[in-house]
Amino acid sequence: MTPTIDAHVRLDTHPTHPSAVTAVLTGKQARAALMALEAADWSVAATGVLVLARIDHEEPYWADDAAKHLIAEGITVEITPRLQEAIDEEWTWANYPMPWCTRSEIREVSNQAQKIHDDIHHGQLLIHAHAHDGHTTVAVGTYLHQGGKSVYLHGEDHLRQVADTFDSPAQALLAFEKVHSAEMRPGPAPLTETERDAIAARSVFDVTTARSKPSRPQPETVPVYLADAGDHDALLDTFLNAHDEFEKWRTWSDDTTHAIHESQTLRIERVHEAPAHEIAWTVAAYETPVSDRMWVLTATGATPAPVLQDLLTHLADGDGWNTAVGAPADKKMVAAATQPLSEAGWKHTMDGRWIRWTSPDGDAGVQFDAFTTQHPNQNLATWTVWAGPDRNRATWTITASPCTPSALLADLSENLAHATATRQPQPRKTTSPKLPPSLLPRSPASHRL
Repeated sequence: MTPTIDAHVRLDTHPTHPSAVTAVLTGKQARAALMALEAADWSVAATGVLVLARIDHEEPYWADDAAKHLIAEGITVEITPRLQEAIDEEWTWANYPMPWCTRSEIREVSNQAQKIHDDIHHGQLLIHAHAHDGHTTVAVGTYLHQGGKSVYLHGEDHLRQVADTFDSPAQALLAFEKVHSAEMRPGPAPLTETERDAIAARSVFDVTTARSKPSRPQPETVPVYLADAGDHDALLDTFLNAHDEFEKWRTWSDDTTHAIHESQTLRIERVHEAPAHEIAWTVAAYETPVSDRMWVLTATGATPAPVLQDLLTHLADGDGWNTAVGAPADKKMVAAATQPLSEAGWKHTMDGRWIRWTSPDGDAGVQFDAFTTQHPNQNLATWTVWAGPDRNRATWTITASPCTPSALLADLSENLAHATATRQPQPRKTTSPKLPPSLLPRSPASHRL
């Protein structure tokens, strides 16, 4: 039976840095826990408080690993619910350059990068020179242990790897200069943003802050077009659960879901990992199951969930996508589709082929391209709905082709003009606090890739 040690460790998420983890130590034998955590690369941030801050954002996983080792040593460990939620969360790196790797293999690659990071941070790996190879940062350095092995490093943060080894610093530098002579710079590269965040997370902070749960900002009510994007996948699942007339299937690569109406004339495509500014939704309607498209509508990944929900609700109506009325927009149809905007005081302007309606605050708009009605094509974007700083820097957009039903567009206009929703308060931009001299890296080796 493992002897019990008079030490208690409370593991929690960091109060100000995402993914970082704190450990608050109490008990007469708390030093035993302190030594164990320091050996696992946790850093002392205050009396009885340690921080785990990594460049691979895998802190919850390694905190769970540390908890298991502490418990095996007879130390009492408490994991807060919010940290447990982070531990249980399944996530993947977006656009990971090695998609063939499993989650455990990705973690192994990241952990090797973390070890390189730590060796440089602790002055065990001295960086002689760095360069940018056109894609990422590369560097050459020498270990001050391991028999003085020299290495060629490729990549940054969680993707940094040892790409080659050399028997001596001279040999390594000659090889590095041969390839990167034009871009080669002495010493290490400036710290990346991720590395600066890790240093800041390990800085001294008030222990009471670590123990208290930060208050969650209350959502604010805003026009629907400024609402949070929300969970698009959950939105689609809720829609399909409520409408069994749509059949769902997912592509073999698991990145796209298709929902097809039982009539085979309305199809919804949802791309799950689409970036905020790229098309995440495509709705297409057909006169018959084997005909060409009558009309098509697209929405980007940052489109507010309430806007999409209203759109799906309209499509669920039997007449919401009646393709029999799918004809190119004329003056009467344009007026009907945009009447709610005009009634709500949106500014109406004309500029050549463009007819525009802009919200009173200038943070959303609808644009109609009259040129496309003269050259009808089911794939042309006749209508563009946007919200953001301006239409050239839109946060999200919806586009619709010439024959999109006027009833659908009018319903969308009504929603934009009058509906409200909620969003989390936007964070204020702040500058990182300047670290005191005692916490700045002590050797040139700390200023790394």
